[in-house]
Amino acid sequence: MKRYERLSQIRRMDLYEDAFEIYRLTAAYEFPWDVTRALELALYRTYAVPSIGRLLAETAELTDRAQKRYDDTSLLLDAVVEHGFDSEQGRTAVRRINRMHRSYDISNDDMRYVLCTFVVMPKRWIDAYGWRRLSRHEIVACTVHYRTLGQRMGIKDIPETYEEFEACLDAYEEAHFGWDEGARRVSDATLALMASWYPRPLAPVLRNATLALLDEHLLKAFRYAPPRPATRALVRAAVRARGRLVRLLPPRRAPHHARQNREVRGYPNGFRPEELGTWPVPGVGGCPVRHTGTSAAE
Repeated sequence: MKRYERLSQIRRMDLYEDAFEIYRLTAAYEFPWDVTRALELALYRTYAVPSIGRLLAETAELTDRAQKRYDDTSLLLDAVVEHGFDSEQGRTAVRRINRMHRSYDISNDDMRYVLCTFVVMPKRWIDAYGWRRLSRHEIVACTVHYRTLGQRMGIKDIPETYEEFEACLDAYEEAHFGWDEGARRVSDATLALMASWYPRPLAPVLRNATLALLDEHLLKAFRYAPPRPATRALVRAAVRARGRLVRLLPPRRAPHHARQNREVRGYPNGFRPEELGTWPVPGVGGCPVRHTGTSAAE
């Protein structure tokens, strides 16, 4: 197979009837590393919305059990990509996602914003750092995939097109990004988790490298000092160089899924989707933060 042969295959597929297969080819064959990094940063930036960051801090899921939360989120989201929405594994994963979110009083606006990050951030990351830019087929397929996920999560007023998702995300961040002490704790814990995947002496370097990939709006919300321009330029150039190197490699012949990622460490002997995620105790595990709006339904 030649380097751009799969892209040609994707462009011959039907935009909507084949959308889920197109997204699987994009996420598991063409850009598995980039999609993983983009979704990590997508979830990370949601902490800068105080209602989201504060809730995560008070549940302690991302401060006391960061690795498990990372593993479970990655595996549940990717079960749908690997097996499909209507497979047993896919349906189970969506049920688990819904059961977890139903335990907390989360506004529909916040849920819709998080969904927007899943659509928008992969395109922005891949266009900036991937070995090629996303095709229109891939952009539409990603949009259809996450619209379907949002519908099955009971989210209301979901944008229709990529452009609408992008406008919704930008407007929500402009209106809601802000400082929250609990959100900063969640951010620090997440940065520490990412650094823990590498040798300890590299932790400060990796923290600074991650901050160099963040935009000014996000850094300001968490009150992080902006990285030096030289650091930011060096880090971003290094990630772009990786993309150019990947372009020279032969295309991937086997899919790569989240369960194969070295960052997923909590299930060395395998896992079952129905056992993933959080299990709030009835009468104890309710949402500690009250919101307005519609909560996600199961």
